[in-house]
Amino acid sequence: MSRPIVIIAGPTASGKSALALEIARTLDGCVINADSMQVYRDLAILTARPDADALAQTPHRLYGVLDGGEVCTAASWAEMAITAIEQAQRDGLMPILVGGTGLYLRVLVEGIAPVPEISEEVRAATRALHAEIGGAEFHARLASLDPAMAARLRPSDAQRLMRAHEVIATTGRSLAVWQEEGRGQRRIEPIAFTLIPPRDQLYAACDGRFVRMIESGALDEIASLADRNLPPDRPIMKALGVPELLRHHAGQLDLAQAITQGQQTTRNYAKRQATWFRHQMPYANPISAQYNYNIAPLICQKIVSTA
Repeated sequence: MSRPIVIIAGPTASGKSALALEIARTLDGCVINADSMQVYRDLAILTARPDADALAQTPHRLYGVLDGGEVCTAASWAEMAITAIEQAQRDGLMPILVGGTGLYLRVLVEGIAPVPEISEEVRAATRALHAEIGGAEFHARLASLDPAMAARLRPSDAQRLMRAHEVIATTGRSLAVWQEEGRGQRRIEPIAFTLIPPRDQLYAACDGRFVRMIESGALDEIASLADRNLPPDRPIMKALGVPELLRHHAGQLDLAQAITQGQQTTRNYAKRQATWFRHQMPYANPISAQYNYNIAPLICQKIVSTA
């Protein structure tokens, strides 16, 4: 891999995509998605995928490459990302990974231990148990089996709770142990930046973008998603704004309530992301600002001088 690999990370609505696009235009780059929801074809508006204008300006990879009915794991995304990075460098382009899914970036950079294959029987039994007893009781049961993973997860983290349960049920070892064993085997050496704006700016950006999504057709996307009747445990069903807008679609919330609740969920998520990136990416260069046109030239200079 001859050209440097750049990571632009940070919470939702911090301006990562705009920054990555400008860097790609300046340094002849290829933008590679590192967002766990933008990997799906569904909900282009509600997941804030790059629009047609951005796609026309510079190559983009791993956006909308999977159907919403699929489950994309951090390990499977990392393999796709390595392939995209290698292809970009063969094409003479600078790979620029952009997204807010910290686990994806951690697995890509640090690697992950190869957890043994989970049988479909165990997966089905785990999904059935979660559906039967609900997130809170499932979390409590996981705590009795795997207190280390339960301490990391919230009762609403259905996908991760079920993954932790599957692993300890199959292997007798905590997923935390498997993850720790996989660290320290760095697969790439990126030049990384984290955009972490002041909280008031970030929250205002979250609120404003949610309204713009509604105005741009997010409700039509929700109607199409509802028509698919996907299982509720699919990741796309937990995308920001989806639960609230699905309840509006079903007549359980009026639009104003759905927007207010969706904005609150988004702000809460952005806060958790900002905390994660502050503490979990020590190799990254922190940028304590919302994206603006003054930032990109400075970052480009940093990339060129570091490479």
